[in-house]
Amino acid sequence: MKNNLINTKFTLPCGVRLNNRLVKSAMTERIGNKKFEPTRGHVRLYEDWADTNAGLLITGNVMIDHKHLESAGNVCFEERMLPQLNRWANAGKKKGNHIWVQISHAGRQTNKFNATRPLAPSDVQLKKIGLFGKPRAMSEGDIEKVIEGFVKTALLVKKAGFTGVQVHSAHGYLLSQFLSPATNIRTDKWGGTLENRSRLLLTILREIRKQVGQEFPLSVKLNSADFQKGGLTEEESQEVVKMLDKEKIDLLEISGGTYEKVAFFLMNEDEGQVRESTKRREAYFMDFAKKVRAISDLPLLITGGFRSFDFCNEILENGELDLIGMGRPFITDREKIGGFIEGNVPVLNNLVIRTGIKQFEDAAEGGYYARQLIRFSKGKPFERNLSPTWSSTFLVLYEMKKALSRRIFQ
Repeated sequence: MKNNLINTKFTLPCGVRLNNRLVKSAMTERIGNKKFEPTRGHVRLYEDWADTNAGLLITGNVMIDHKHLESAGNVCFEERMLPQLNRWANAGKKKGNHIWVQISHAGRQTNKFNATRPLAPSDVQLKKIGLFGKPRAMSEGDIEKVIEGFVKTALLVKKAGFTGVQVHSAHGYLLSQFLSPATNIRTDKWGGTLENRSRLLLTILREIRKQVGQEFPLSVKLNSADFQKGGLTEEESQEVVKMLDKEKIDLLEISGGTYEKVAFFLMNEDEGQVRESTKRREAYFMDFAKKVRAISDLPLLITGGFRSFDFCNEILENGELDLIGMGRPFITDREKIGGFIEGNVPVLNNLVIRTGIKQFEDAAEGGYYARQLIRFSKGKPFERNLSPTWSSTFLVLYEMKKALSRRIFQ
């Protein structure tokens, strides 16, 4: 066997060392309780994922504002939660793994069950099956509260014993909305030029760095492009990368798309055959990574489409990436991840969920994997034969139920 680069250590710019190059990338857990607290389910999930020996585990969306949730089951960190947060952190790092918290604000991608008039850079409404209300353009005061929220949450991440933080500026969430000219039509210092549209992200990173120090890993998830007319382009994203390079962050994760163009659901393989759309999307991210290499020294992570040990090893050997990110294999093939890292498992499964109705496919994929994570959090095993049709309606019904229970509690 060739050199197994997946199972080699990697040192981040801040000096922190990861045990290997495989990352469990963020997947929303959706299992927070009525008080927005983590539960025993979080501990169970991350104990099991720690057992895979993946070098880095990144949590799903932890929201900085309980009024702007990505899911009604999200967690929002508060000082009073430190004992529960510490148990979660300890679960994720029990095998010497690193566990980073992805922090985010949903902005206009907050559904109607959680906010009828969510805050956003501008009042540009999301066009997605009527689940999202018309947003209200943020005031200067609103923006300052968002900065404070990100910084406060990042500091709690460190205090709770997690080993790093990832700022979510992709997939159409708030910081991504500020970067995109399609959703940010402001004319003040927070909009217009790319420099202005980047101001919020850069301000947040600088303030977080002041609070957590130079030796605590600070990462960013960034769209290579929004993949929609008038959105953030590849060329603009490269300019943002140059700005991030000057901020000395420790890891850049490249992704793409928004709720309106869900690129991360397109990263799928049919049985024995890769769809042409998938090939183009995966090639796009890898091509973008090469362009980033030419302009930046930032360590790079890409998530999506990686299943073969040989291919992952080749990418690392060529220096195209520093870390390999996976999501769904940590659900479908959780017990095989350790063998994959060791080089004993050549290929991981990529289970594609289909209803046969085009309009339902995204929802079926998302609902299927959400149901599996909820099962895992309860100590139940992976169930391959969950109904795709039922899965396609699951998320909407689950959001309604969770949101209603939280309103009753409050």
